[in-house]
Amino acid sequence: MSFGPHLLLATLEGLVTAAVLALTALGLSLVFGVMRVVNVAHGEFFMLGAVLAWAVTTALGGHPAIGFLLALVVSPLIVGGIALVAERLVLRRLNYNPEATIVATIGMLYILQQAALTFYGPEARPVEPPFNYRILLPWFGYSGYKLSIVGASILLMIAAWFVLTKTRIGLVMRATQYDRETAQAFGIPVDRVYAGVFALGAMLAAVAAVLVVPIQQAHYLMGLDPLLLSFIVVIIGGLGSLRGTVVAAVLIGLSDGIISVFFSPTLAKMIATLLVALVLVFRPQGLFGTVAR
Repeated sequence: MSFGPHLLLATLEGLVTAAVLALTALGLSLVFGVMRVVNVAHGEFFMLGAVLAWAVTTALGGHPAIGFLLALVVSPLIVGGIALVAERLVLRRLNYNPEATIVATIGMLYILQQAALTFYGPEARPVEPPFNYRILLPWFGYSGYKLSIVGASILLMIAAWFVLTKTRIGLVMRATQYDRETAQAFGIPVDRVYAGVFALGAMLAAVAAVLVVPIQQAHYLMGLDPLLLSFIVVIIGGLGSLRGTVVAAVLIGLSDGIISVFFSPTLAKMIATLLVALVLVFRPQGLFGTVAR
C-alpha cells in the first residue's frame, strides 16, 4: 500500500479513536468542571460498560444487533446507577473535598476493578458487532461499523451540546459550575445536581465502551488507557469546555492513530504527554477554558 492510502487508513483509525475518546473525556470533563472532583475511577466505569455489554449480549443470544442495542441501553443505566450510589455513599460524605475525593476515587477504582476480576474473570472476551459491512474504497475495504461509531459519537455530542446550552438542566449545571453557593441560595438543589452529573459522566464513559467493545475485547484492566487519554483531553481542551473536549479529542485521536501506524504507539503517547506539558506551561486553563476568577 502506498503512502496516500496508508495515511487515509491511519486517519480513519484515528477518527474512531477520537470519537470514543470524545465521549469518554466529556464525562470526565463534566464531573471535573461542575463538581471540581478528579474522578480517578472514570476509566473503571468505562471498563464496566464494556463488561456489562458482553454480559448482556451473551445472556440474550440471537441476532447480535438485538443484544447490542439492548446493551447500549442497559449497560449505561447500570453503570450510572453504580456511580449514583458511589456519589451518595462516598463523595457526598466527604463534602466533595478535592484531596479526599482523589483518594476515595482511587479506592473506588480498585474496588470496581477487583469486582470485575472476581465476577467476570481475567480473560479478554469479544463482543460481536451488530453488523458486518465493509465499505469498499479504491485502495482497501474499511469496516462500516467503525464509521458508525464516529457517526454515533457525533450525534451524542450534538445532543450533549443541546442539553448543556439550550435546556433548563444545562442552565442549572452551568450555574452550579460557576458558583455553588449562589446557586444554592437561589434554590438549586446542588447535591442533586452533583449526583446527576456524576452519574451522567459515568454513563457517557459506559456508552463509549459499548460502542468500542465490538472492535476491541472486554477486559477488567481496559480502563487505564481511556482514563489517561481522557485526562490529557480535559487538560488540553479546557476544564468543562465541550468545544475544547471535541477539539482535543480529535487532535489526540488523529495523532494517536497516525503516529501509531507510521511509528509506534509509545511515541504517540509521548507526544500527547508533551502537548499536555506545553499547555500547562503556556495556557494552564486549556485551549478553550476560562481563567478561574
